[in-house]
Amino acid sequence: MRPIVLASSSKYRRQLLEKLGLSFVTASPEVDESQHPQESPQELAQRLSKSKAQALAERFPAHLIIGSDQVAEVDGTPLGKPLTHDAAIHQLSQASGKLLKFHTGLALLNSATGHCQYSCSTYEVQFRTLSHQQIDAYLKKEEPYDCAGSFKSEGLGIALFEYIRGDDPNSLVGLPLIELTKLLLNEGIDVLDS
Repeated sequence: MRPIVLASSSKYRRQLLEKLGLSFVTASPEVDESQHPQESPQELAQRLSKSKAQALAERFPAHLIIGSDQVAEVDGTPLGKPLTHDAAIHQLSQASGKLLKFHTGLALLNSATGHCQYSCSTYEVQFRTLSHQQIDAYLKKEEPYDCAGSFKSEGLGIALFEYIRGDDPNSLVGLPLIELTKLLLNEGIDVLDS
């Protein structure tokens, strides 16, 4: 089996990939994450996932490299990681009562052959109407400042939503495992038989 590299420094993506029981290493790719003019949030997520995998190809020349990136959007405007409490308050205030879309790009690059498979899944999150007090209290409890959209759906952040809709709840956290198992199978890796 070709060795696997997760092109990410995200502890959330690492924890998700560990669910599949595969042996892998992580490495942080250096990629400019700026949005190109006229590029949709979905196109941005897809491009960044491929760029992250390709950025590590020279360092890991005979590996399967997993790249993933997520872009959240509200009213067509991308949301990044808030990084600060004030920015997170602004993001959640913006999201209150609205439907957000989370686009998660996924790429699997076989660096030995140059073959790259990719996909992008979209998850919808309908936010409850939230008061400033609820937003502030949530942020102080969970401190999701390194998460796009300013929440952790796998934690208390689930209480912010009216509903979520998509094919794979793991994609909302940052790595669509259902799709990844399909891409790995195309490379001869069956996670149920490894």
